[in-house]
Amino acid sequence: MLQIFGQVEPPAVLNNFGSVSSGGPGNLINLILNLMVAVAGIYALFNFILAGYGFLSAGDDPKSVAGAWSKIYQSAIGLAVAAGAFILAALFGWLILGSSNAILSPTIPTP
Repeated sequence: MLQIFGQVEPPAVLNNFGSVSSGGPGNLINLILNLMVAVAGIYALFNFILAGYGFLSAGDDPKSVAGAWSKIYQSAIGLAVAAGAFILAALFGWLILGSSNAILSPTIPTP
């Protein structure tokens, strides 16, 4: 009764990450995390450029200067959080799991 729809095959692109037993899901998670950090870096660079432009075009308006500095500080804090996440993940992996790479490059054990 459950075989009405036939066999479901995974998309072919998932073969690039390997099988489940060889750590494929961990590789996919690692790729997603690295992509998120790269996007955060590009977004912060874009914010730095816009804040610099806002700072230069502010003139004598103290509100505009304060807004530009605020955007610069927020971008710097965002970059620090993104980099600090990797440092904390390595530290917690080393303290709890015994390997600094355990959280950053996870492997999913299979039977």
